[in-house]
Order: sequence, then C-alpha cells, then structure tokens
Amino acid sequence: MDVTSISIQVASSDPQRLFSFYRDVVQLTPQPEMGQAFALGPVGHLHIVEHSAVSGAAKEPARAILDLHVGNIDAEHARLEAAGVTFSRSKGVEFWGGIISTFVDPDGNIVQLIEHRPELAREEN
Repeated sequence: MDVTSISIQVASSDPQRLFSFYRDVVQLTPQPEMGQAFALGPVGHLHIVEHSAVSGAAKEPARAILDLHVGNIDAEHARLEAAGVTFSRSKGVEFWGGIISTFVDPDGNIVQLIEHRPELAREEN
C-alpha cells in the first residue's frame, strides 16, 4: 500500500464548538476549502464532522488518540496551558525518546503533544 496522505475525522454532536477549539486554542491551520478541516503537516488533514450516531462526550476516549507531533513541546504545552487546557500527563518521557503531554478536547477525545528527542532514548528492560 502506498499511502500518500492521511485524513482523520472526529465526529461531534457540536462540530462548531470542536472546530473552534482546534482553531482557537490548539491553533491548527484551517483548510476552509475542505469544510471544517485543518492541515496536519504536509500530508494530513483533520476533519471535524457531525454524525447522527454521535452524541455527547467520547464514550471510549482512548480508542483513537490524536497525536500532534511538534518541534517544541515546552512552548506548545505552556501556550495551551495559558489558554486554559488542563493536561493529564505533563511532558512524560518515553524509553524511545518521546516527550508526551496529554489532554482532552471539549468532546473528551484524547490528544497528545509529542516531541521526539532521540538523545533521551534508552533501552527498555
């Protein structure tokens, strides 16, 4: 399979509220020509959609986790915290050199900021 891009849909019973959160708080770049969508780097998109089978908060929030890979987790984490985002995990270090901060969006979906710092990688016992 030769995948040339990736598109993620997040359904909500209040798509405008969720779109506003990702635009105004997370500060993703809107792609208005694609509807309520955002660019995710050069090959990906996040679509906020309404779906008749979705209502309320996510019932299994860990089923799909949105990982946003960033170049400076310290700055992004601080910016989001200043905007009122509460983190359930704050810059945890993974054995493979990842730094991860975790929060939930207004619909209860799990979102993670990830910065890869290879110099922090260590062998797992």
